[in-house]
Amino acid sequence: MNATTHQQVQYAGFGRRLLAFVLDGILVSLVASALALTLFGFDSLGDWQEFSQARPVDPLNLLLNQALPVVWTLLFWQLWQATPGKMLLDCRIVDARHLGKPSFGQFALRYFGYLLSALPAGLGFLWILFDKRRQGWHDKLAKTLVILEDQSLEPLPESIE
Repeated sequence: MNATTHQQVQYAGFGRRLLAFVLDGILVSLVASALALTLFGFDSLGDWQEFSQARPVDPLNLLLNQALPVVWTLLFWQLWQATPGKMLLDCRIVDARHLGKPSFGQFALRYFGYLLSALPAGLGFLWILFDKRRQGWHDKLAKTLVILEDQSLEPLPESIE
């Protein structure tokens, strides 16, 4: 796409993206809990409350708590360029150069770039507040943008967006 098209794009701001992240976290937790209940029964709920206690690594627990969010997120990004939270808030991830669908490699780099964004006290996520294209460090690393799908949408109030 040309430069004028880039200028007409409305970038999703920090508040909208944070809300999408929270909604996604709740949804993934609900799915993981439902799977845990299905696989382990109601006794598994008590085990999750004792998570802080040292115990041997449980492969199924590791699968539900670590692998599920990765697979879930990458699958949604690959199929719809957005997670359910982003879809609810009308956001979509695009390639920063041509505004098309990013490659799977970009999505994977973006996901693992979350670690880079989170490590220094979340500074890479807070960067979204100050960047002219609302990119976090993970977006810059993967060369992606998060835009509003419906350009006619009103931005959220400045205190949130």
